[in-house]
Amino acid sequence: MKKTIGAFEAKTHLSELLEETARGSTFVITKHGNPVARLLPVKESLTDVSSVVAAIRQLRSENRLKGLTLKKLIEEGRR
Repeated sequence: MKKTIGAFEAKTHLSELLEETARGSTFVITKHGNPVARLLPVKESLTDVSSVVAAIRQLRSENRLKGLTLKKLIEEGRR
């Protein structure tokens, strides 16, 4: 469950927020009503690096720049 909390209140009640976050709660911290940060459990924020690398390799193998060389791309970027 995502909850919104102001920066001042988050600073004042940080210990309680950390305890709730450890139990699975997620908080959006706002400053003057604008979202500026998220406080979420570590287990939700970590991504398996090997799966990301595999996905990137798969994407690279499926997408090729046919007929283009690095030199042509650099020259195009300079125009």
